[in-house]
Amino acid sequence: MFEILLKASFWFFLAIVSTVIATKLRLATALTEIAVGAIASLAIANSGISIGENDIWIKFIAGVGAIMLTFLAGTELEPEILKTRWKETAGIGLIAFLAPFLGCTAFAYYLLGWSVKASWLAGVALSTTSVAVVYAVMLELGLNKTEFGKVILAACFVNDLGTVIALGLIFSPFTIKSLIFIGFTIFIVIFAPLVTPKIFKKFGNKPSEFETKYLLCILFGLGALAIWSGSEAVLPAYIFGMVLAGSVGKDNQLIRRLRTLTIGFLTPIYFLRAGYFVSIPSLIAAPLALLVLLGGKMITKIVGIYPVTKLFKFKHKEGMYTTLLMSTGLTFGSISALFGLTHGIIDQSQYSLLIAAVIGSAVIPTIIANAFYLPKYLLPKTKKED
Repeated sequence: MFEILLKASFWFFLAIVSTVIATKLRLATALTEIAVGAIASLAIANSGISIGENDIWIKFIAGVGAIMLTFLAGTELEPEILKTRWKETAGIGLIAFLAPFLGCTAFAYYLLGWSVKASWLAGVALSTTSVAVVYAVMLELGLNKTEFGKVILAACFVNDLGTVIALGLIFSPFTIKSLIFIGFTIFIVIFAPLVTPKIFKKFGNKPSEFETKYLLCILFGLGALAIWSGSEAVLPAYIFGMVLAGSVGKDNQLIRRLRTLTIGFLTPIYFLRAGYFVSIPSLIAAPLALLVLLGGKMITKIVGIYPVTKLFKFKHKEGMYTTLLMSTGLTFGSISALFGLTHGIIDQSQYSLLIAAVIGSAVIPTIIANAFYLPKYLLPKTKKED
């Protein structure tokens, strides 16, 4: 127990350092956690020191962190926007997934010489849009309250849903277990939105935190079933979150408690561990490959998304702002890359390049968007302006 607690203390020391850096530089905490993890790995390399990155308890906490973060991302969905602006959200979201998915797969295969499986994994990892980054930007500017901002967020969900489904379909063997998993997931999708609010009304809103236990029970069960079938636990978590967006997603107090559990305890381990597997020497040795992956994602996103925004009559700034925010990546990109590493689809060098490209896509498009293409006329007016 002494060794476990000592290692846990070190992991959360790194989490504190990451949070301080994120606060000072005004970056997403997940971004700095990955970077700090990579630096820690470089610092203690060849020292003989073990921080337990492959210990079963670390793997469990990191795995639960990915599941919970994916679930919470699903609950942020605005069902009403999907209904009223479904053409824009579906059109932008689908092309935002397909363009980089196919384009980056081709770049990895033809330009970098990666294997077929590794190239498809690169396409999946770089097809994402970071809900965490986009939502943080929207929240800070107040755009999350505008219809423009809600359309972008809804398109993010369509984009990432495509990513999660592609990850499951391409890299999971389809067997009778898969049919059982799909059948049970469909059952949950149909009945969870009907049953959950009634159960919460009867047993919830008590100090026993029944709601959290209920959600964790189903998420763990779905995750176990997904892994048993050869799929990935984040897939049902995302879908489960989406179908509960209209009920659980509207319960601000419950969401806040779940965020405290997830962001405060679980995801720091996940992102620090993801960063720990990054090989900085591999990045230094292959800058051109990194440029191909990062440039490939941004180019394919821009070429795919901007014409679609013009099709839906977006003004130039609105179209470019939407395009650049949809070009960001972080959470699902790192989840996909780590999935590829742990399942032997890519090696550590390829993983390091993908993670670096994902981190770059979280920062560069955001800076450009806010510096040059922010549609200030859509920002909510402050009291002073009123």
